[in-house]
Amino acid sequence: MASEAARLLDAADFAARKHRQQRRQDPEGTPYINHPLGVARILAHEAGITDLAVLQAALLHDTVEDTDTTLEEVEQHFGAQVRHLVEEVTDDKTLPKLERKRRQVEQAPHSSPGAKLVKLADKLYNLRDLNRCTPKGWPECRVQEYFEWAAQVVKGLQGTNQQLEEALKQLFQERGLTL
Repeated sequence: MASEAARLLDAADFAARKHRQQRRQDPEGTPYINHPLGVARILAHEAGITDLAVLQAALLHDTVEDTDTTLEEVEQHFGAQVRHLVEEVTDDKTLPKLERKRRQVEQAPHSSPGAKLVKLADKLYNLRDLNRCTPKGWPECRVQEYFEWAAQVVKGLQGTNQQLEEALKQLFQERGLTL
């Protein structure tokens, strides 16, 4: 059996290969892999999360949604627990964007503790990134709308992790939003 470190690196390698052609929407066109790595880093460094399945799910959280990866493939490589976490945080891309956003708000309170952690870290990463630089083609009103929607999602995740929630609360307050 591979060590936990090796299994975590396997997930990072898998995600890097799956996202290799993708770029973030920022003006620099940052490699997409920086996002899942950043989400896992937030969980490990800022929230003190050591649960291997949660950290692997953080690395893999966008593979099914944004690449040709299937849930079966995630399970085959990383097991049922990681598959379920990834499944919980994956949007159904066959639905219209507004419906996907509505479902995230609706489903957030009913997510498993591990999925809630990944969602919190994902939102924290994205909001920090939005503060760092505005994606190409995004007017300020769209950035504010994203913050408002993210606050609704995070509201349903409260009581999961104090460190992540405090960091998010501060970002929302800077935008004039409350949880």
